[in-house]
Amino acid sequence: MATMDRIQDVDHNRSAGLERTLHAQVAREIGLRILEGDLPVGAVLPNEVVLGQEFGVSRTVLREAIKVLAAKRLVEVRRKTGTRIRPKQDWNALDPDILNWLFSGPGYQAGLAALLELRLIVEPAGARLAALRGTDENLREIEEALQGMETAIEDSASSVESDLKFHMAVLDATHNPFMRPFGALIQQALRASFRLTNKDRPAFERSLKRHRDVFEAIRAKDPEAAQTAMQIVLNRTSDDIERAIAEKTVEETQKPVKKARKSARINVQTN
Repeated sequence: MATMDRIQDVDHNRSAGLERTLHAQVAREIGLRILEGDLPVGAVLPNEVVLGQEFGVSRTVLREAIKVLAAKRLVEVRRKTGTRIRPKQDWNALDPDILNWLFSGPGYQAGLAALLELRLIVEPAGARLAALRGTDENLREIEEALQGMETAIEDSASSVESDLKFHMAVLDATHNPFMRPFGALIQQALRASFRLTNKDRPAFERSLKRHRDVFEAIRAKDPEAAQTAMQIVLNRTSDDIERAIAEKTVEETQKPVKKARKSARINVQTN
């Protein structure tokens, strides 16, 4: 797929407000190349003329795209040395668009592993706080999400959204003002994780039982049990993700070899 074809072929469910504009589509294409390592850290982008010709856009569009990337701390613009890819530790990794780009590219597997580590740090403690602080309204929201998972067992897309609502409701029940924004930032990453695991019906049915254990512990106001139950959910999720990735890898290796995607590549300077 040519570069401009890839730019135009944007999933409008992702960051709809940003992706509707041409400069945002260019930013997404360059951002994906940075995340995929095609544009390595420290590389200097070609000048505006070269990039403009490759993408078929004006300098104005290109400059707006670079502003988007700079705001996300993926690049640094210097008047004398050009636009350089920033070190990974500088990237705004929880930016919703960066998460969307990461989980729509081939690097999603490493992203899922990192996400799971973060969830293991945050969510068991969140379940513990939910058991201590959750209100009747919080319990209703958690139970409704759980019931949504149970009734959507034949509908993978719907079960994903209910699964997400369950975890968000638990974070809400902590009554910590930073928990909800944290959850909102990683929603797209969570969806990518759930889409991968919820397709396996037997695994999903087992997961339902573990999610109900979390709910019952929170309802019983048992913080220790709630924390343990959430740890079990996430540990089993890790196993399910590893199995799903392995199965997907086998499927892809068995597919007929397809002609490599044609795409103009940006030539970068690494001096």
